[in-house]
Amino acid sequence: MAEPVPKGAPHSPASRASVGTAYEADLYTWVQEQVALLRAGAVDALDLQNIAEELSDVGSEQYDKLESAVDVLVAHMLKWDNQPERRSRSWTITIAEQRKRIEKQLRKNPGLKPRIAEAIEDGYDLGRLRAAREMRCAPDLLPRACPYTWDEIVNRPFELDADR
Repeated sequence: MAEPVPKGAPHSPASRASVGTAYEADLYTWVQEQVALLRAGAVDALDLQNIAEELSDVGSEQYDKLESAVDVLVAHMLKWDNQPERRSRSWTITIAEQRKRIEKQLRKNPGLKPRIAEAIEDGYDLGRLRAAREMRCAPDLLPRACPYTWDEIVNRPFELDADR
């Protein structure tokens, strides 16, 4: 990796690309420089180790988005099933919103489909704790393993009674 930009050096991305900002010092500037180097075809000047790390993180973030949507969705399913007297339009909207997030994430990242079972398991662990906290009950009162199939998670109808 090249040395950091000296004080007083020009601040344009093109001028910094030849000198370089340390990855650890300023991630945003480092990214801009790496993009400029890639576009210029200056492959030999790239910080390949850190680029690989960042790309790995991007992939992990996509999985995390899927897991997070499952977490919130199953928490609301658990609340729905265990507190029928507290059901609300807000819950039905949250369920619909998280389903759309799951659909969008899988549409934009079809490579996540083989990891759905893992996302259910990981998301349920967090969703169970979220539901217990919101229900003000012990997590042990809720099933340890996810009681819902993938089809139920993404398709089960949730509608309020007509009198609500």
